[in-house]
Amino acid sequence: MQTVFWAIIALGLLIFVHELGHFLVARLMGVRVLVFSLGFGPTLWSRVGESGTEYRIASVPLGGYVKMLGEGDDETPLTDENLSYSFSHKSVGARSAIIFAGPLGNFLFALVAMIVIHLNGVDIIPPVIGKLSTDMPAIQAGVQVGDRIVAIDGHPVERWETLKELISNAQNDMLQLTITRDGKELEIALRPVVKELPNIFGEPTRMSVIGISPARETERIVFPPWQAVVEGSIATWRIMDLTVQGIWKLLTRVVPADQIGGPILIAEMAGKAAEVGATSFLYFLAFVSINLGILNLLPIPVLDGGHLLFNIIEIVKGSPADAKTRDYAIRVGIALMLGLMTFALYNDLFRLLSDK
Repeated sequence: MQTVFWAIIALGLLIFVHELGHFLVARLMGVRVLVFSLGFGPTLWSRVGESGTEYRIASVPLGGYVKMLGEGDDETPLTDENLSYSFSHKSVGARSAIIFAGPLGNFLFALVAMIVIHLNGVDIIPPVIGKLSTDMPAIQAGVQVGDRIVAIDGHPVERWETLKELISNAQNDMLQLTITRDGKELEIALRPVVKELPNIFGEPTRMSVIGISPARETERIVFPPWQAVVEGSIATWRIMDLTVQGIWKLLTRVVPADQIGGPILIAEMAGKAAEVGATSFLYFLAFVSINLGILNLLPIPVLDGGHLLFNIIEIVKGSPADAKTRDYAIRVGIALMLGLMTFALYNDLFRLLSDK
């Protein structure tokens, strides 16, 4: 039950953030919002605010929506008095801003989450040598287990990730390592070798290595506010970049399709992250929020990206796409999304049954 609880909390919060983005920008653009709903299906709770918006919690917590005046099959008739509050009668720019605000809300939430994580402190792998490979440049140059690499070619190194990146980009260039050993600072020069190794997606990639592995211990770094903003922004951008790459690798079949996960996988991950602690759960929320934002920007009708695509067509064409074309595209989009959700659920069930 704990897993289900944390999954509902995670999905509910991220859906709320997404729909809140649409809601706030719609109000900013002078569009009347009729319904703000968390979830689909039968209504569990609702309340009408002073602005006339119905705030609703529905029974199926797998999404949400903001229904605006003049959007789709609106039951509220348009009159001369409320025409100026209609979504469909706003400019393409205003409509695009409202549509993009949902994914933007997810990105901003992730950014804030990552900043909070860095303010609270993050565990890093320090650039301390834990193991040396035989017949490799590091051991041949005199590097020893326990050495701490504090700089490469004058670039400060605080974590193993930075160390690995600097070495990988070196190719066959000579590297000047600044090392601390027994309280003394040493300079060691060596030339890395280029090997073909799998990257994060399993693709064989040529990269420079010197034959070192990290020690097992971790260190906690607490960042001052200004640096937490910088580090949080960098971390958010890296997750966004990896997510886009991951989607592309899935489309090009570099990453197998059985890696696609659905609600069961998300629920399991939410439960495990919550068990580890607040920081882990917050990182999980940031990761899923970025994925949700980017997936919504895919140019598939019914998603935000599909609506933005229609707006781009309208700008190029000089007039909106005809209703028949939009209706057909939306039906195709719904079919695609249902197919993807079914496939993800199949993967979840197959993975669950295989584990058991």
